Amino acid sequence: MKVVLQRVSQASVDVVNELGTLDPTFEAQQIGPGFMLLVGVEDEDGDPQIQWLAHKILNLRVFEDEQGKMNRSIQDIGGEILSISQFTLFADVKKGNRPSFVRAGKPEHANITWIKFNEALRSGGVPVREGRFGAHMRVGLVNDGPVTIVMDTKEYGI
Repeated sequence: MKVVLQRVSQASVDVVNELGTLDPTFEAQQIGPGFMLLVGVEDEDGDPQIQWLAHKILNLRVFEDEQGKMNRSIQDIGGEILSISQFTLFADVKKGNRPSFVRAGKPEHANITWIKFNEALRSGGVPVREGRFGAHMRVGLVNDGPVTIVMDTKEYGI
């Protein structure tokens, strides 16, 4: 799994339908201070990757304490998470000008894994809002810091 984590003061997502207008079947989601996560899943990803990433994200100390040091977790500050599934994190642009997405997980597996990942985050007591899997979404955020961290379980041998 690959996650791009951004510390945000606020973030939101809505879904656009085939006509290019807001999809009335999706209630726009928004959060205040916390994390906006872009989440990519590969076919070999499962519970070990989910548990490792959820634990790391819930305990990552990137929020300032009273002395201005990054020493507090999302749980410490009572923050929220906006989780967006994004297969394009696995884009391969080595050859040509059109990205290849062969590393991205099959949709059925990726969706189930993403849902389990979001539940693992919720089990840490943090509210998690979600985009819609496989939809055309518009994501807005105010990156706080900026703080942006990329985590790839393959890179860490998970």
